[in-house]
Amino acid sequence: MEGKMKVAVMEGIGEMGFVERDIPTPDKDEVLIKLEYVGICGSDMHYYEHGAIGDYVVEPPFVLGHEPGGVVVEVGEDVTHLEVGDKVALEPGKTCGECEFCKRGDYNLCPDVEFFATPPIDGVFQEYVAHEADLAFKLPDNVSTLEGALMEPLAVGFHAAFQGDAKIGQTAVVMGAGCIGLVTMMALKAMGLKEVYVVDILEKRLDKALELGATGVINGKGEDAVAKVRELTAGKGCDLAIETAGTEMTTRQCIKMTKKGSNIVLVGYSNSGEMTLPMSLVLDKELTFKTVFRYKHKYPIAIDAVASGKVDLKGVVTDIFELDDVQKAMDYSVNNKQDVVKAVIKIGD
Repeated sequence: MEGKMKVAVMEGIGEMGFVERDIPTPDKDEVLIKLEYVGICGSDMHYYEHGAIGDYVVEPPFVLGHEPGGVVVEVGEDVTHLEVGDKVALEPGKTCGECEFCKRGDYNLCPDVEFFATPPIDGVFQEYVAHEADLAFKLPDNVSTLEGALMEPLAVGFHAAFQGDAKIGQTAVVMGAGCIGLVTMMALKAMGLKEVYVVDILEKRLDKALELGATGVINGKGEDAVAKVRELTAGKGCDLAIETAGTEMTTRQCIKMTKKGSNIVLVGYSNSGEMTLPMSLVLDKELTFKTVFRYKHKYPIAIDAVASGKVDLKGVVTDIFELDDVQKAMDYSVNNKQDVVKAVIKIGD
């Protein structure tokens, strides 16, 4: 397909603009996608506010966005499993396929991954993208491209649940009711856990957690979350705690509220990158820590969970902005973090 497309670019810290670029031509193993929705992730906001995340530094003009859903409009000659008109969710990381991590299936740990919106790789706040066909997952008829865009965070939630070895019959607690906390809660419920509690300090987010299926919620600002979990579990503590807030305090609470021999999964990144934890208690309880870096092999699971009605992804979305309003979208998302659970950019009609 020949022609030009509109691309939203980060021109500097807190500054968005537009450029016109050629519509890409897909390679023989790629498909060309007309994007319809792209989620705004916390990492997008961090790059927008600060210009860097650790060693990843934005060099403007840079394209944000790594949570895309859209429709196939052109198919490479070697692609057989997709057709023009298919709705797809795109997994945003292209890995090398040759390193030890890729070969053993842990491709999320590939050191040479090219991941949308991770400098120097541009993201997808734009009208079209050419992407490896094996990373384009066809959506069933009853799943929209809006939901397709949110498969990326849901994949994180399922990866967290799998890392924690979540099982039917367990009681789990999710610390944090932002987007990742909510999709983790929904992933746990989809996997058959009936007792999943969510802790946060913002009532709006806790209300959203109840709306989306949490067994109960705890306002950590108004009550002792550890004591409340013990009360809810007849003094036993929870079987699994998943930390998505990225704070030392909530990580300490996970250690205190879990049973002996339990799993704790760390998902949230702390601002400092360092924590001081009660390791004597960790040893006494023989707790197992697992961590999460993106996901692996989770898109098919996420798509099936949404298609079967086990996960309400649309319910996570609180704000939708047009591509033309990308400056407003980023400013609003950054300045209203207490109210925004998930903001999405709508691209095109």
